[in-house]
Amino acid sequence: MEKKNGSVVTEFILLGIPHTKGLETMLFVLFLPFYVCTLLGNMSILMAILSSTHLHTPMYFFLGNLSVFDMSFSSVTCPKMLLYLMGLSPLISYENCVSQLFFFHFLGSIECFLYTAMAYDRFTAICYPLRYTILMSPRICGALAVGTWLLGCIHSSILTSLTFTLPYCGPNEVNHFFCDIPALLPLACADTSLAQRVSFTNVGLVSLLCFLLILLSYTRITISILHIHSTEGRRRAFSTCSAHLIAILCAYGPIITVYLQPTPNPMLGTVVQILMNLVGPMLNPLIYTLRNKEVKTALKKILHRTNHVPES
Repeated sequence: MEKKNGSVVTEFILLGIPHTKGLETMLFVLFLPFYVCTLLGNMSILMAILSSTHLHTPMYFFLGNLSVFDMSFSSVTCPKMLLYLMGLSPLISYENCVSQLFFFHFLGSIECFLYTAMAYDRFTAICYPLRYTILMSPRICGALAVGTWLLGCIHSSILTSLTFTLPYCGPNEVNHFFCDIPALLPLACADTSLAQRVSFTNVGLVSLLCFLLILLSYTRITISILHIHSTEGRRRAFSTCSAHLIAILCAYGPIITVYLQPTPNPMLGTVVQILMNLVGPMLNPLIYTLRNKEVKTALKKILHRTNHVPES
């Protein structure tokens, strides 16, 4: 059936991870625990935040949002990849390919915006502690969360519409393990220069703007911390920010490597995408729980209640 934009391709074949033929079982055994740990780790953080009233603060509100998006982000690509590694069909329909690309960039951009909101939260907490409850009121936190959704939707809609208004007449083999812009554009039977420029600029501007805002926030935070006279106070302030900084480096490294290259390297892009889809979302729960006593205490209480449920 011919598509409205002139495409005759009704499904794509995902070729998977390059240069791994014959290693599918080993990769499945390697990747499945990562995905399971991502789901369990982020679900644990979310349960801890929802069940503990003392964690109902702006910082943990955004951390809870991040946990939801990490679980969703991994689930956009990992299940299909794991099924492919199990030997099931690598085919993906045209419509599912569109959905996969949209939600991948939708959730990925939301994560960038969330990190920016979290940086603003730390900025107000350390630089304006007396006005913190006003600057980060529940209404403002809710507006920031809704704003991340709307901006993410706009960002992803532009990229998806530009990619799939192009005609795809064949071949239909995607040299990747999921539908993404750098892997799909070479298959289009039309001029892709506009889509390439817009995707490069769009992803680049969004990530660069968010990164600059985060950098500005932490510059001000560092200046404020250095003015704290107490050594213990400086240590606590740096401790609350260090987890966020580690998570930012894990998130922005892959984005810069994959999307801001003038001529992307397919193999390098695939490796980095696997790290971004599997390792990054799994690391966030470890980063935030191992360095956060309040979250660890909340998790211990949940485990204690679970182990002492009265028998019926």
